[in-house]
Amino acid sequence: MSDTITTLAARLAEDTMKVMDETGEDRFFVEVGEVLGAASQSLEEAFLTEIRVRMAERKARQFVVKKLSDHRSKLKAIEKQQ
Repeated sequence: MSDTITTLAARLAEDTMKVMDETGEDRFFVEVGEVLGAASQSLEEAFLTEIRVRMAERKARQFVVKKLSDHRSKLKAIEKQQ
């Protein structure tokens, strides 16, 4: 895949995620993908990959933050008992 396609897909994915965050439309990326698919299947595939990676990273980050938060809450509860 060319650097141009990767760069454009990454930028478009970032912008799409911002729109999704602001509007609450969590499937907006599908619409963008359809528009891309009509013009460039290569860019569509790269874009969807970029979106999936970002969505997966968000989900994993939420998991990590929750795990740490739960751990700290347990530590505070133990400290209060002592």
